[in-house]
Amino acid sequence: MTSSAGVEAIAARDALQRLRAEVAKAVIGQDAVVGGVVIALLCGGHVLLEGVPGVAKTLLVRALAAALDVDTKRVQFTPDLMPGDVTGSLVYDARSAAFNFRPGPIFTNLLLGDEINRTPPKTQAALLEAMEERTVSTDGETRRLPEPFIVVATQNPIEYEGTYPLPEAQLDRFLLKLTVPLPQREEELGVLKAHHHGFDPRDLKAAGVGPVATAADLAAGREAARRVAVAEPVLEYIVDLCRATRVSPALELGASPRGTTALLAVAKARAWLSGRDYVLPDDVKAFAIPTLRHRVRLRAEAELDGVSTDSVLRTVLGAVPAPR
Repeated sequence: MTSSAGVEAIAARDALQRLRAEVAKAVIGQDAVVGGVVIALLCGGHVLLEGVPGVAKTLLVRALAAALDVDTKRVQFTPDLMPGDVTGSLVYDARSAAFNFRPGPIFTNLLLGDEINRTPPKTQAALLEAMEERTVSTDGETRRLPEPFIVVATQNPIEYEGTYPLPEAQLDRFLLKLTVPLPQREEELGVLKAHHHGFDPRDLKAAGVGPVATAADLAAGREAARRVAVAEPVLEYIVDLCRATRVSPALELGASPRGTTALLAVAKARAWLSGRDYVLPDDVKAFAIPTLRHRVRLRAEAELDGVSTDSVLRTVLGAVPAPR
């Protein structure tokens, strides 16, 4: 007999699986990216989306927030953006002759940070406490952010003028780094037809995107995903993969233990979404690259040879034997 918690978990899984179809009403051809963001939501982790302009990164996040029925805010990161513009600041109220805290856009459920690498390190650092501790400290007072709280940040991989590369400490706060590819021919044709027939990316309701899941579904899913079983050989496989990045001759910096725990959480979330209560090695393999690609750093000579981080990680995946 299924317990009430089990019934809630099954209902939550069905709702979260519907998210992909709902977002696909507005975003064509990015199913893998949407799936990755849903996994991150289940883990309570943040996501870095990397892709050229015009591949619907912002639209994807807006559609996801609409389908999940949570509050969302957007911050356009620019070189003159100050930390208080993100976290909030004290404002003098003449009527009460006192300073009151005015919350910034970070006080939301789903924060979209557009072009995060265009803002200086001081403003980037303002996100560190929020992303890790889920709190904001101002004037000696700590304020808790709403639950759930997820940052989805975007960056352009081809334009470096006027940008500030994210430091390793900030990159490590992101659970996943997902690359948003250009659409295939048929997918791009679908995008064109949608616009030809009147699709307006600013009006998601007109596109038929509506709530299919809630924050309660997300909370139930998180609890269920935490209970997913992981066999000892799979745990050892995760550790061996991350340790292999630390001895790779092409890498200057390998994955830290935070990367190990992140890969475990992602694998458990994928297994649960797939309808299993145990993790397979394939769950680990499927998200090893998105989980680790921003946690490792190439050696200068490897970069000069045209080697990519993803290709090195694929080599590691091929070299470390998976349990049977």
